[in-house]
Amino acid sequence: MRTVIVFNHPYEGSYCNAILKAVTQGLENSAHEVDLMHLDKDQFHPRMTSDDLKAFVEHRAVDSQVIGYCILKKADHLIFIFPIWWDIMPAATKGFIDRVLSPGLAYDHHPRGFGLVPLLDNLKSITVITTMNKPKIMYSLLIGNLIRKVMIRSVFKTMGYKNVKWLSFTSVKSVSHEKRVKWLNNLDKRFSNFKY
Repeated sequence: MRTVIVFNHPYEGSYCNAILKAVTQGLENSAHEVDLMHLDKDQFHPRMTSDDLKAFVEHRAVDSQVIGYCILKKADHLIFIFPIWWDIMPAATKGFIDRVLSPGLAYDHHPRGFGLVPLLDNLKSITVITTMNKPKIMYSLLIGNLIRKVMIRSVFKTMGYKNVKWLSFTSVKSVSHEKRVKWLNNLDKRFSNFKY
């Protein structure tokens, strides 16, 4: 099985980096091939250019970095790991959605003119893993779970991908060190026994 991880956090000492290590370790324990797309280390540019938009309309990619990320076609599972900043994903993750998860690669338009058809034929499941400092109830009730609305429903479900899970780690700065370690151990175990 092949898993592609799309990672977005610029600080190596972040809890997101600790999550990345735990998830990768678990996947390797279960003999998964892991491809890492580290958007920050890759210096991925999130901004759509006029060339990108022309290619978007023509259902192709022109940017060499975006073309390199087409390894997504081989993925059995896709994992996103990023922090929630100002209640939504960082710019690089949003840019990845805009520039990489594009028509011709991730989806196509339905021939009858309504709806989208998924094109990543090997993809069996998607997991979105996020961190934030807000309490869960505040993000849910006051903000309205924007990640669920934007990434799960608006992006992946609209494209036709059904098996999408969101793992949200909240109040990260205020919980105890022991709790953060427990979360990491649980992630390692979860992905060591990972089934699609």
